Amino acid sequence: MSILTKYKIVYYTMHKIYLSPPEILPEDYDVMKLVLDSGWIAPVGPEIEKFEKAISKLIGIKNACAVNSGTSALHLALMSIGVTEGDVIICPTLTFAGCAFPIKYCGASPVFIDSEEDTWNMDPVLLEEAIIDLRREGRLPKAVIVVHIYGQCAKLDIISEICKKYKILLIEDVAESIGASYQDRQAGSFGDLAFFSFNGNKIITTSGGGMLISNKKKFIEKARYLSQQAREPVLHYEHNNIGFNYRMSNVLAALGNSQLSDLERRIKCRKQNYDDYKDSLKNIEGISFMPIYPLGVPNYWLTCILLNPNIINVDRNILIANLNKELIEARPTWKPLHQQPIFNSSRIYNKRVAEKLYLNGLCLPSGSNLTKEHKNKVISVLKNSIK
Repeated sequence: MSILTKYKIVYYTMHKIYLSPPEILPEDYDVMKLVLDSGWIAPVGPEIEKFEKAISKLIGIKNACAVNSGTSALHLALMSIGVTEGDVIICPTLTFAGCAFPIKYCGASPVFIDSEEDTWNMDPVLLEEAIIDLRREGRLPKAVIVVHIYGQCAKLDIISEICKKYKILLIEDVAESIGASYQDRQAGSFGDLAFFSFNGNKIITTSGGGMLISNKKKFIEKARYLSQQAREPVLHYEHNNIGFNYRMSNVLAALGNSQLSDLERRIKCRKQNYDDYKDSLKNIEGISFMPIYPLGVPNYWLTCILLNPNIINVDRNILIANLNKELIEARPTWKPLHQQPIFNSSRIYNKRVAEKLYLNGLCLPSGSNLTKEHKNKVISVLKNSIK
């Protein structure tokens, strides 16, 4: 028995039900063996270009640059459009901190926008209010970052029109929403730039990885240049700018190509999780689900519920503790960035929707490899805890 086989047996017999674990299929092992046998181990290699073309084709965008994380991709996006110290970037408050950290890397300032209740995404009304205020102050934002939270698209028709109206670049954060769509267009096809994450908890994974895409070739060319240590195209090592080691390796790109071919099935599995949870919990008063906006089709990355504290007398954190006792991973929804200590002095346009979603929101195990037995266990523990 190989070491790998022993490791897999130990890992999968712990019986813990994870929130969104990677799903690695036999086909992935075959692809990885092929690429390892080929000798293309170094960062460069044919699998990278193949992966970039595959993502470009899926989204309908001309240019792509594969990198080592979604955060790196956003950092490169901001640098490629010339964000510098003193600039203002707008982004939602209900998201992961990796959406705002690159703003600070560039010396710019984030301005946070609250969520709206019918998508949990950036509130377009507050977005325009913020832009009008900032323009009046002579600080028109350099870009708006819109995040498609938990796999559901924001109101891209409205948000993109607002950005066009004020001539502000739009960057789509598609880290959680590959395969989702809005008005029959793929998430990532509305912005001037868009980026993905292929972290281990995403629907498809390259272990760690990301991608930046754009129809504007100049943005991707600059991003690729910076991602490769800003090396000049000469025989020796020449550097006129500060660069970064943000490249994706050929090995990880091979895994991405294999996983991407299985995207449609994985989304179906996660939708089934959502449907099963909703059907099983529909009769419990005080539980609602993240609403599905009719103009879009989510990828159901995570199934999230919202507890009404006026009806359900069990604290959200107690529910998480009860689930953890049964080796079930569950998490709160994102803590708003304006409530994070590192951003507590940042500007926020707020109706306190995101704060409510954080205090009462719960993310349930949603992996595409979640078994019916494990799903039933999650549902049983939830029901017993609420009773």
